[in-house]
Amino acid sequence: MTMMELTSSGPFYLSNNNITTSKSDDFATNDSFYGDTEEYDYRDDHDYKDLPDDLRKSLNIMSLIVYSLAFVLGVLGNGVVIWVTGFKMKKTVNTVWFLNLAVADFLFTAFLPLSVTYTAMDFHWPFGKFMCKLNTTISFLNMFASVYILVVISADRCVSVVWPVWAQNHRNVRKASGVSLGVWIVALILSSPYFIFRDTGPSTDDENIINCFNNFALSDDDETPSVIQLQLFRHRAMAITRFLLGFVIPFTVIVSCYAVIIHRLRRNRSLASHSSRPFKIIAAIIITFFLCWAPFHIMVLIELVNHMSNYSSEILDHVTTIGVPIATSLAFLNSCLNPLLYVFMGQDFKDKVRKSILNVLESAFQEEVSRSYTYTNSMITSRSKEKSVSDAEV
Repeated sequence: MTMMELTSSGPFYLSNNNITTSKSDDFATNDSFYGDTEEYDYRDDHDYKDLPDDLRKSLNIMSLIVYSLAFVLGVLGNGVVIWVTGFKMKKTVNTVWFLNLAVADFLFTAFLPLSVTYTAMDFHWPFGKFMCKLNTTISFLNMFASVYILVVISADRCVSVVWPVWAQNHRNVRKASGVSLGVWIVALILSSPYFIFRDTGPSTDDENIINCFNNFALSDDDETPSVIQLQLFRHRAMAITRFLLGFVIPFTVIVSCYAVIIHRLRRNRSLASHSSRPFKIIAAIIITFFLCWAPFHIMVLIELVNHMSNYSSEILDHVTTIGVPIATSLAFLNSCLNPLLYVFMGQDFKDKVRKSILNVLESAFQEEVSRSYTYTNSMITSRSKEKSVSDAEV
């Protein structure tokens, strides 16, 4: 299985213990998932257990280190961003976007100690069924909320560059807050199935070890062919839906927005010079998100396709068995990287060293002056021109 839903070690990936759930769905790996459905036991985790002990231990240690690092840096970094954008800075459209992005990352990293504990206890889940459900749901809530906030940021930037006058008249904090609320509602809806299907149960190897896994049948019946087919259908549906709605479609929109922005900036050099800093910061955030999450989605897709074929590849089984934990760890790191990007790209490094954290973040998040608005309204009045120079946002 994939690791995200099966395990809660990151809520993405399980490891050497057995679990009842589907193979490709979030973060646990099993063998012959789509092979002999009548004989398949969702709790088995043969692929992972067949790895050499040294490699398995190395993957576990890597996961513990990454989860712990993401927790410390993510809670502190995103906590600072929330404090600054929520309480220390003047409310603007940009600060609303970045505040919501930081809240999504903060929620996710705040739950990482559960994953650290789960991994450290050799994948024994001591926190109960509710926390098993909540932990994984928060993980996917973070993924969906983050990617759709990035979509909103990209669309907002595109509108501000292409239609600066309209943006100046219609962009405001109240509307930005409403859009952000809509994003959270959509993310909650998309992540709610994980709360429904997540379950806990004893490992098939040791009844004293409780696993956190995906129970797509919503029952203990893992032998009836019709139940197994239902599990497979639900698993495939969720995996494909997540891949399309959590990755392909959002990044298609983002890339399209930035293609339009780049085209417009090439035609207006003065606009480009004033848009370079915020453009680079937002582009860096989006690229980082893509690089961190793309390997996970690719691994899940490879595993899904491999096990939907009549003859699954043993090589691909081992690739995903090893690759999913690594891809999961990389995805976790994304939640602690944005605050670092704000600092190191907000202004020159020497200035960052001398200035306080507040000033650094203010520099990174401040609304930019739009000369295009001045240029567009140059025929109106000199008074409106002066106002556009000071107020317009790119």
